Amino acid sequence: MTEQQPYQMVREYDQFEVRCYPEHLLAEINRESFEDAGNRGFRYLFAYISGENQVTQKISMTAPVVQDLSSELLEMTAPVLQQEFATHDDIQRTSEFRIAFVLPEGFTLQNAPSPTNPNVHLRPVPVSLVAVIRFSGGWSTRNFQQHLQMLRIALKETGLISLGTPRLARYDPPFKPWSMRHNEILLDLEEPSPSGKD
Repeated sequence: MTEQQPYQMVREYDQFEVRCYPEHLLAEINRESFEDAGNRGFRYLFAYISGENQVTQKISMTAPVVQDLSSELLEMTAPVLQQEFATHDDIQRTSEFRIAFVLPEGFTLQNAPSPTNPNVHLRPVPVSLVAVIRFSGGWSTRNFQQHLQMLRIALKETGLISLGTPRLARYDPPFKPWSMRHNEILLDLEEPSPSGKD
């Protein structure tokens, strides 16, 4: 069983849930297209955790794998890890995406092995409050857009405010039948004020 990234459930809604993710470390790489990030980018990251690092240390695979727009374009343990997109064409015009592996609990910038591939980078992520919608199916931009729109509508109906870039989280390998895949879209949320008022 692949280790899954830990989180604390905060609240469940009909179409989505709110989670709190602890601080964690990502190994990531930028690619030039949505599909290329999920395919070729995955191979480079897998090489890193398989020992392509300065101490040839093997690191356990976690889920999800996470995919979003490159941080350079934005001012942004079992899944693999997108700025708001209006249409499918917007994604096609974007010049860079990034894909990231969530490293297992306990890894930090201080103790994680440095990648030997200069295109692979390590990035810490602080504690975050996140809205998550789950869906099955393929990893197409169309499927991503459809469920992102559903999540944004649901957030608006509940009065929650999203921040930053939506992320696609993939929990399953490419060979798993598309109808059985576990996918999620994550959106960071604005933390409620201490008084409970906006």
